[in-house]
Amino acid sequence: MPPARKRTRTYDPVRTRTAVLAQIGNVRAAVGALTVDDLARPTRLGDWTVAELVAHLGEALAAVDRFVAAPEPARQDLPLPEWPSAASGHRAAGADAAREASRRHPDPVAHLADVEERLTRVLAEQPPARLLATDAGALPLADHLVTSAVELVVHTDDLNAAVPGLDILYDRQALAAATRLLADALAAKAPGASTEVRVPPFAVVQCVEGPRHTRGTPPNVVEADPLTWIRLATGRLDWSTALTGAMVLASGERADLGDLLPLMT
Repeated sequence: MPPARKRTRTYDPVRTRTAVLAQIGNVRAAVGALTVDDLARPTRLGDWTVAELVAHLGEALAAVDRFVAAPEPARQDLPLPEWPSAASGHRAAGADAAREASRRHPDPVAHLADVEERLTRVLAEQPPARLLATDAGALPLADHLVTSAVELVVHTDDLNAAVPGLDILYDRQALAAATRLLADALAAKAPGASTEVRVPPFAVVQCVEGPRHTRGTPPNVVEADPLTWIRLATGRLDWSTALTGAMVLASGERADLGDLLPLMT
């Protein structure tokens, strides 16, 4: 008997839209309290300052205007779980681009407010199924919003790491969407059913070739909290450090994900 076909995860476009706009608001409110010195702080993204990171985030979210203005693709050519690896190969936001974005938008709060307003307008005008020719491939607007949730959550964590005491809140649905997409990206990269990766309370996926588990406790299990998983998946945290620091639990001979991570950078 052939193996059961895995069901593709779906996302409620209304909940995703609400989550993305809420997280933009969370970031905008926190950035509004930053001082000039805070904005000049370095981040863990190499040469980027906090101001440059905020400008980059705004530019990434505002790209939906450019995608909508372009002709609609004939068909979707990028499955959503493959977006993280595809996006890694199409990122144009190096340090120079981030600096240029920061020069174009010297007021980061006004920039984020403008992005929020424009995105709200686009989402009111365009149907969720509208295909967009994104830099990584053709995606429905609803799926593109899920990728926006990943961008927001990952860079919220970057900002919190850069400014002591900043503590930008995470919208629960945005955090859930980011966790689930990156978990599904692992399953797409390493298909199989020998290892179960658990990120409670948001995601459980099976991956890695090997003997298929059918009942009882899986022989190979990896478990992490959502932010730890997101940091591992995006290269903010390396596998060996996470294991040594007991930030991730891994049991079984096929539970070593070190060669599979990160999923995107």
